[in-house]
Amino acid sequence: MKTYLDCYPCFLRQALDAARFAGAGEQQQTVVLRDTLATLHSLDPTTTPPEIGDRIHRQVRSMVASRDPYRDVKRAATAQALDLLPWMRETIRCADDPLDTAIRLAIAGNIIDYGHNPDYDLDATIDQALHQPIGIDDASDLRGALAETRVDRTSVLYLADNAGETVFDRALIELLDLEVTYAIKGGPVLNDATAADALQAGLDSVATVVSTGADTPGTILHRTSPAFRDLYAQATLIVAKGQANYETLSPGDDRVFFLLKAKCPVIARDLGVEPGALIVKQGSRA
Repeated sequence: MKTYLDCYPCFLRQALDAARFAGAGEQQQTVVLRDTLATLHSLDPTTTPPEIGDRIHRQVRSMVASRDPYRDVKRAATAQALDLLPWMRETIRCADDPLDTAIRLAIAGNIIDYGHNPDYDLDATIDQALHQPIGIDDASDLRGALAETRVDRTSVLYLADNAGETVFDRALIELLDLEVTYAIKGGPVLNDATAADALQAGLDSVATVVSTGADTPGTILHRTSPAFRDLYAQATLIVAKGQANYETLSPGDDRVFFLLKAKCPVIARDLGVEPGALIVKQGSRA
């Protein structure tokens, strides 16, 4: 997805938030903002939002001398989600359509996004997600792909997004009863899930956890490791969570199903939906 003008204020806010999460003082925050402005001015506007975000957050981490400014909030978000896991399991078990409910909950977990809004309301988002219509609904195609995967005895490649959201992914993966390879980031960026975050969420009990080999937002394939690129190329079904995966992997691949909440007005406009819409979108669909 291309970078829109409305993305630039968001990059500045993200840089400031990251500096504050790392405990930077006001003077250092000012330096971070000025440096971010200079970076935005120098970058090619055809660069995708995750590629710009990668450059900015790498810069901020270096300036504030923090390898993972979001470490504490990631741990807290995962602990909060784990408290909800028994309720999620029971809600899915009692649902008329367990898969629909599990997908909706997995998408609801996408609200745990400190790059978009650190003041998210998880409870309200869950309640809304269980009842609102799905904005782009390729769920029937996803069901078919899952059924084919079960018959062929192949596995699902599941691309993680944020820490805490990982627990909502776990609830969906538990229901699928399929072999799942769960891909997390190779290092900290924003509040994206790393190996430590996936282990805290218990993903290793339901999936094979692997690293993309990259510490960038989304999945910028040329930045990932050769081993992960081979895994991606060989996958027959890929579930890609979150906005950054949509930005980096869209459009064109019918193996990919994007699950996300369109939190950002720019992404909502790109998808042709209202902000806040739930999205189950096959990559090959226009």
